[in-house]
Amino acid sequence: MPEGKSLSARADELEHAEIEALEAVPCSSVIYTSGEKDPTAPVLTPFIRADGKPLLMSHDKRLKRMPDKPHLLDFFKYRFFPANHVLQSATLAKKAGHPEKVILACLLHDISIMGFIRGDHGYWAAQLVAPYVDEEVAWAIRSHQVLRFFPDPDVGYEYPALYVKLFGEGYRPEPYIQAAYEKLRQHKWYMTGRLITINDIYAFDPNAKVDMADFTDIIGRNFRQPEAGLGFDDSPSAHMWRTINWPTRAL
Repeated sequence: MPEGKSLSARADELEHAEIEALEAVPCSSVIYTSGEKDPTAPVLTPFIRADGKPLLMSHDKRLKRMPDKPHLLDFFKYRFFPANHVLQSATLAKKAGHPEKVILACLLHDISIMGFIRGDHGYWAAQLVAPYVDEEVAWAIRSHQVLRFFPDPDVGYEYPALYVKLFGEGYRPEPYIQAAYEKLRQHKWYMTGRLITINDIYAFDPNAKVDMADFTDIIGRNFRQPEAGLGFDDSPSAHMWRTINWPTRAL
């Protein structure tokens, strides 16, 4: 017996080890490992672990637990927080006197980046919220993905200097983005989408003071919170909210 350890202490350690051995193992999403490793490479028995541990199919203890019927504000608190950039964006839109639909669109436009998927984030964010907001709001969120790459001097929007820094001087949007822009430019809601980009580019002040409480009434009036909770209402995007809630489930 190791010095200083009683039989009782050793028994406690053994019991703890046995409990740990039964802990379900969280999985990494395929989409986040593709590129880190070749997704076409063979995987040996991906669902059978050599140590016999089960795979996680519920809440990941490493994350803060969401309520059983989560509200949009719960996702901001437990999965999207801190959300300083979108809060700044919505604050700018509110101070500028824009309609509540524009303010809400600014608040939600980057939620995919904050809690789900970075690539094509405008499209993903629009799908996430489409069942719960006015069609114009979802359209604007989707369109900002494209419009941000194209200046509109008539309304004071220039190509962001930050993009030159991030993507390089020679970056040009892919042809599908160019084609989408030509359509969006003629759409009746063009300016709603453009207002997101206008209130997006200046919303990166590290010293800005913002508060989600300033937008709870706007959310209440413009976001149709499902009674069953986001992710459990059988909407076309419910599965996406569940994935954000439980991101490391095996299946």
